[in-house]
Amino acid sequence: MNETTTPPKLVLSDAEWRDRLSELAFKVTRQHGTERAFTHDDFPKAPGTFRCVCCGAALFGQDQKFDSGTGWPSFWAPLPDAPVGTREDRSWFMRRTEVHCTDCAAHLGHVFPDGPKPTGLRYCINGVALRFEPEAG
Repeated sequence: MNETTTPPKLVLSDAEWRDRLSELAFKVTRQHGTERAFTHDDFPKAPGTFRCVCCGAALFGQDQKFDSGTGWPSFWAPLPDAPVGTREDRSWFMRRTEVHCTDCAAHLGHVFPDGPKPTGLRYCINGVALRFEPEAG
């Protein structure tokens, strides 16, 4: 996991983000919020790609998704070369690792060391921060 220090490629004002996003997506991705567990509709099980709701960057593949039972979409790894960065998060009196899109600085969720093989990681991602794109075919 890489701590990100490079500036994002896409920078918009809060007003511009609000025009592009739902109220909940804005709260989660731009203000580091969290949607309640089990409140986001699960994504299809068909082959496809999970993209950043803010900038459209390809982040996770269906092949990396698993059911963690936590109430949020979970992945054991991002796609190769995906613009997924991490940084330490000490909010809420906890020490966690935040996951964000490095292309637009969108907060996506957190990553934990309790996932399945082969990585042992669980990228716990807010569903509202993702847009599913089915595989063409």
